[in-house]
Amino acid sequence: MKNTALTAIHKSLGAKMVPFAGFYMPVQYEGVTIEHHTVRNDVGVFDVSHMGEFLISGPNALELIQKVSSNDAAVLFPGRAQYAYLPNDSDGIVDDMLVYQIKDEQYLLVVNASNIDKDWSHIEKANTMGADMRNLSDDYSLLAIQGPKAVEAMQSLTSVDLASIKYYHFKVADFAGIDNVIISATGYTGSGGFEIYCKNDEVEQIWNKVFEAGASFNIKPIGLAARDTLRLEMGFNLYGNDIDETTNPIEAGLGWVTKFNKDFINKESIEQSKLKGVPRKLVGFTMDEKAIPRGGYIINNEEGEEMGIVTSGTMSPSMTIGIGLGYVPVAAAVPGSKIHIQIRKKSVPATVVKLPFYKKS
Repeated sequence: MKNTALTAIHKSLGAKMVPFAGFYMPVQYEGVTIEHHTVRNDVGVFDVSHMGEFLISGPNALELIQKVSSNDAAVLFPGRAQYAYLPNDSDGIVDDMLVYQIKDEQYLLVVNASNIDKDWSHIEKANTMGADMRNLSDDYSLLAIQGPKAVEAMQSLTSVDLASIKYYHFKVADFAGIDNVIISATGYTGSGGFEIYCKNDEVEQIWNKVFEAGASFNIKPIGLAARDTLRLEMGFNLYGNDIDETTNPIEAGLGWVTKFNKDFINKESIEQSKLKGVPRKLVGFTMDEKAIPRGGYIINNEEGEEMGIVTSGTMSPSMTIGIGLGYVPVAAAVPGSKIHIQIRKKSVPATVVKLPFYKKS
């Protein structure tokens, strides 16, 4: 099990530590519900340093990224980021990722912790054009400072106007006394805020200054359990749950980050899926009765016949109802459709809804 540079601090704060994606990570501090509401209402800080970072550089960097990424990185410019996925050769997804253009001929790919080695091998195999690749995953830390008070709470720590950093944009600037920090707005919670990429030997200073600056804003450390409930309320995919090597990206609702105006791995087959349609789709649903859906539960139709599977589910702390994501036949994927979730021996009614579940009031 690997540790992040902040593991000792998490333990000192009383975090419940668990193995996650090969790392020893804080799953919660005070409790999932309290931490969830902190991010929805105030500001919370996640240590997500387990994520992987690959630096792709040189005159052939864009060519490599265009080959392995579903999205069109040609539209990026320094200070702009995009969401994308790495398609495999069999209509599945190697991983989903963020692509940042740091400067001309230099890009940062941010990948999921559990897939770092697999993703690196996949991209390296595709690198027939000789782009420069560096795996920075073990050298860098990542904090996600999330919530509606994040900008106000953190503004004193940087010379950059944080409010001016638009969604999916970033700045390389000073933060908490450290130069050349990436400050980005690509949040996974739906409550605003930003992410801080820095070197491992810088993150403890940044963590301490963040909590000093946020003291009057009810700032709290937040664990991975609340990160999951927050992302699920937004209907965001989680690799390993909602998408994986066997998931067709079109059925997963990722057509919006699949750009067919350029060549990429398995383009033709994915394009056929888009043109011809897919047999099932990933949908969001809410429980009609008090019940909690969980990943792996069976989805039935109204006649009791099995027709799909739940991929993510929880009790929504914001709305206090059971919510979930799952795959169902296209005919049942229309908002308002009635489905049933098999919870032990009971078939509990649910309704397909338009995402996100959580909408800011």
